[in-house]
Amino acid sequence: MLSRVADSLFWMGLYVERAENIARIVDVNSQLMLDLPREQADRISRNWMPVVASLGDERAFRERHKKADAEAVTDFLLFDRSHTNSIVGSLAAARENARTVREQISTEMWEQINRTYLWLTSKGSRQFFHRNAYEFFERTKKSLQLFQGITDSVMMQGEGWEFLRMGRYLERADKASRLLDDEFFLVKGDGKSNGTAVIQWQAILRCSNARQAYQRLYATVVEPIRVAELLLLHEEFPRSVEHCLRGLDQALRRMSGVSSGKFSNQAEKLSGRLLSELSFGSIEEIWQRGLHQAMDDLQLKLNAIGAAIRDVYINPAVPVAAMATAATAQVPQ
Repeated sequence: MLSRVADSLFWMGLYVERAENIARIVDVNSQLMLDLPREQADRISRNWMPVVASLGDERAFRERHKKADAEAVTDFLLFDRSHTNSIVGSLAAARENARTVREQISTEMWEQINRTYLWLTSKGSRQFFHRNAYEFFERTKKSLQLFQGITDSVMMQGEGWEFLRMGRYLERADKASRLLDDEFFLVKGDGKSNGTAVIQWQAILRCSNARQAYQRLYATVVEPIRVAELLLLHEEFPRSVEHCLRGLDQALRRMSGVSSGKFSNQAEKLSGRLLSELSFGSIEEIWQRGLHQAMDDLQLKLNAIGAAIRDVYINPAVPVAAMATAATAQVPQ
């Protein structure tokens, strides 16, 4: 596969996933204001900077806005096309990547991403948001989920599909780690299951579409350490970091033909190592270390895997075919 095509498919998968995640985060944080005492909700609505900072967009936001109130942040994260971490900006980037690889994707995929983009960039969508924010987010999320479903049901599941999935998995894992980073919580607490801090952890579950999964698994009140366990280490939950890393690692090995436990390139080495750390780690160890430090390190490792994928397959210094036939080595534990 041409590196140009691989690059476009990788970024298309990443940007569509990013748009859906941003929609969830803004939607849930908007609803969070309704769950808090009025005085606290009013105070938080005047400062949404923790939401911006958690996404790594503080500098970009300050260049465009003076105040970090709810209105400015929602406009920045929803409709600012010049910002690729906004919903519209992400969809614009995903659509452009889809346009350049029309021959690799199905007509249904193109029509869905184009239809969603045209609606979100119309005047009517902004008016619809101000009139009924809940329905706006529901329509946006369902449109993006429909694209994901169409992709998995009609796209040929070869190398192109693997690159698209890798972008999706990396972005999903990154957003899960950012949601858990307690440095950026809107509602600060003592980490225990009492007071309004519980509302923050409930919001994290809703951002990850994990509320029902949590209830089925733990059948208890929301406990911070169990929320972190679900979103980090639960292998069967599709939005957990470990699940995403396992899917990413399998995609890499299907392309190279290298079995699990070995590697033929840097991307496989890094993904295998991180997957091992998660598989053989425990939430108690992560909790004792500190959630902020652990999530910060996790994000750096995910970024390193993404960079390695681009170095190996998109801008390779050594032909991929040569790497696939190279002698394999054990994954360092």
